[in-house]
Amino acid sequence: MQKIMIVEDDPVIREELSILLKNEGYCPLPVTDFTDISKQAVQNSPDLILLDIGLPGQDGYAVCMELGRAVSTPIIFVTGRDSGLDEIRALSLGGDDYITKPYSIPVLMARIKTVLRRAGRVSEPDVLEVKGLRLDLIKGAVSSDAGTAELTRNELQILACLMEHPGEIISRADLIETLWDRQIYIDDNTLSVNVTRLRGKLARLGLQDLIRTRRGMGYQLI
Repeated sequence: MQKIMIVEDDPVIREELSILLKNEGYCPLPVTDFTDISKQAVQNSPDLILLDIGLPGQDGYAVCMELGRAVSTPIIFVTGRDSGLDEIRALSLGGDDYITKPYSIPVLMARIKTVLRRAGRVSEPDVLEVKGLRLDLIKGAVSSDAGTAELTRNELQILACLMEHPGEIISRADLIETLWDRQIYIDDNTLSVNVTRLRGKLARLGLQDLIRTRRGMGYQLI
């Protein structure tokens, strides 16, 4: 189980992140003592650090620099500061990504997976299985008891994103941002076309109602 250190002084947000990460299969390491964060990172050897900027004592920028000298752990800034200057400073000091609050949970999870993957700290599963559907990420094919269908790269990643969050509503904006984060360049019209094609292929496998449109909200794997 991969360990993610949470450096966040707001107890409500810290607890929310801890529950979220635990539900996603990670081991959360919430920090409550902010006097020597780099020492705690050395002792706990996290795979990733979520770091706020507004902290008691030293701010997140100073903590990031100290962490960079102590460990090689990737860092994602998760902060309420949304100015471009803050983001540039955070990334220039060694941050691997920058996410503003309030964050979208699917996008946050996608960013975490992306940073872990880039750092070589995670191996993606070869196969996803949900509700009788089997998605082979290596072969680029989806199958059920009724047969198998080959998917395009866009279709594959859209279905993978939905299967990683079964039952959850994924907004169109979040889905587009997640795919962009995976370096798949897709706009709103392209998303609609790909979802329609994907539904057609699933229908031929007897799963025509698997992807549900929630009007004004997004898509849901049911």
